[in-house]
Amino acid sequence: MAKKSAVNRNEMVKRLVKAKAAKRLALKAIANDENLSLEERFEARLKLAAMPRNSSATRIRNRCEVTGRPRGFYRKLKMSRIALRDLGSRGQIPGLVKSSW
Repeated sequence: MAKKSAVNRNEMVKRLVKAKAAKRLALKAIANDENLSLEERFEARLKLAAMPRNSSATRIRNRCEVTGRPRGFYRKLKMSRIALRDLGSRGQIPGLVKSSW
């Protein structure tokens, strides 16, 4: 089980990304618009740099929803390989059979 503080921090980052997504997208559009003047684009870049770092989507860490483990993460199932194997061995995931030969 991952530390509660790490899981909570990741949840806080997710909320912040969702809250600031529209403003961030608008500033990026202004900064990348070649039809605008250089000063306007530079001002948009400065405003973008002044935003909180945690409002960037790349700061979100994929974590297992069962254990909070950050590594060995399956995106389709939103869980780690260890939790997947454990639940699969217990027969709690439909269609999943642990291989043995």
